[in-house]
Amino acid sequence: MPGSQHEGLVSIGTLDFGHTAKMLLSLFDLPISESGEARLASPDLSETVPASYHADAALLFGSGKRKVGVILETQRGEDGRKHYSWPNYITSLRARERCRVYLVVICPNSAVAEWAAKPIFIGHPEMVLIPLVIGPDNTPVITDVAKAVDNIGLAVISTVTHRDDPSINLIIATLTHALSSIDPKLAQGYAEYVVVALSDSPAQKEMERLMSTKTYPYMGEYSQSLIDQGKAEGEAKAVLLVLGSRGVSVGDRDRERIVSCTDLAILEGWVERAAFVTSVEELFA
Repeated sequence: MPGSQHEGLVSIGTLDFGHTAKMLLSLFDLPISESGEARLASPDLSETVPASYHADAALLFGSGKRKVGVILETQRGEDGRKHYSWPNYITSLRARERCRVYLVVICPNSAVAEWAAKPIFIGHPEMVLIPLVIGPDNTPVITDVAKAVDNIGLAVISTVTHRDDPSINLIIATLTHALSSIDPKLAQGYAEYVVVALSDSPAQKEMERLMSTKTYPYMGEYSQSLIDQGKAEGEAKAVLLVLGSRGVSVGDRDRERIVSCTDLAILEGWVERAAFVTSVEELFA
């Protein structure tokens, strides 16, 4: 399961390319096909050292002369630095893939969406980047199950962008019903990402409540994933506790590696080794 709201939002757009393409086509006039070839591209768009530019996700639709790139970004707050990195993302992917590239920004907040949609003036005459923004104001509220089934990607985006809408409980109920129409593993993935994307909101609690009912097959798998996640978190805490009690220093990066690990076998091994290693390097060796 993704560990942060940001990661949850990004994962929603990369889980199924067909659903993502159909969602994008329903919101923007993009030259892509929902049933054509699609793949992930490297989100590392750095060109020089030490400069580093890393987009949230980069998607490629089609091939040859019909290939189209989509930079997928999520934004939960205003960040002036994006006015410099976003143009770089587009030009770097365009140069690397030799294709047209579009920037799509997912903003669950209306104010942030308004900020993200403002033109970015590059400087050269007529060179202006206007991001394509997905936010509460241009994403439809989907409370009709048939419409949700017809466009799963849009139903998912509708849920996360309308987290503060008065009808959010109905939106969530519609989504959970619609997800039962697709592959259970894929449905479970969407459900997990939506739960994380709704972090720290009443909507998240409602989504978790519905998932716990196990009304549909994919919900049972989701419940088991929560149990496994809880076990993993407990093992990670045990590793850090043992290392701390023995005075073994753990840096931020190593701490993140431990707490983000979801493999119970690896974590159990770390717990055992934490009792005698003298450094975190030995723990990972």
